[in-house]
Amino acid sequence: MLYRFVPLALIAIALPAAAQEQGEEPTREPLRTRIYLGPQLSPKTPGARELSFGPFFDISRARGDDPFEFEAPDESFGFPVVDAGGVEFGPALGFRGKRKAADIGVPLHEVGFSFEIGGFAQTYLAKNIRVRAEARQAVSGHDGLVGEVSADYVARDGDKWLVSIGPRVTLADGRYHRAWYGITAADSAASGLAQFRPDGGIEGVGLAAGYLRQLSKRIGLSAYARYDHLVGDAGRSPYVRTAGSRSQPSVGLALSYTFGGE
Repeated sequence: MLYRFVPLALIAIALPAAAQEQGEEPTREPLRTRIYLGPQLSPKTPGARELSFGPFFDISRARGDDPFEFEAPDESFGFPVVDAGGVEFGPALGFRGKRKAADIGVPLHEVGFSFEIGGFAQTYLAKNIRVRAEARQAVSGHDGLVGEVSADYVARDGDKWLVSIGPRVTLADGRYHRAWYGITAADSAASGLAQFRPDGGIEGVGLAAGYLRQLSKRIGLSAYARYDHLVGDAGRSPYVRTAGSRSQPSVGLALSYTFGGE
């Protein structure tokens, strides 16, 4: 699953604060920063049957009385930097933890910690419908290219509450699929599973839903649920069929605190 990149998010908090210390124009509306933090439960690694706990983290900013911009709770960390005719572009960052044989109960090759760097584009097709596409290249670990296309129907009352729901399609290249779903000759000899060399393509299709509610001026609540079903070569992998699972659920719950404003 996709994860928030916490260290860079914290840097993003510090940058506007430093700018304010150096002096911003007094006519600008005060900046508000909202941070969500809590646990999430998701597959240990792509294709795994067992779930594990990890951090559910989100950060967003707004000025004055403007509502916080919508962000799907399952999207990777990023923020718009360019708006071209209603289409926003920005960086997308993510990571995936390393995989050991002990994590999946099968003696398959290890996959190192994966740090992914890329970008996204998003726009609103209608007032309540946002579409987004992103792609990230891993610079470590699986070393592959992974992407996602998503759409969300968004209903909200400013910052008081927000509900979103929409489909997800994840895609990846052959290097990514071979890292997580492939069975090498050495893997086959050690595990007894048939050799398998997957190509790139669609990894999974799914649905995600999110919920936000402001409990007071400063405190809020966030929750999400997502389900993905592995298809294509990922779904045909001997590892997934015998020791893993084509079903990939995730859930998260977090409290928020809003800094700044009046």
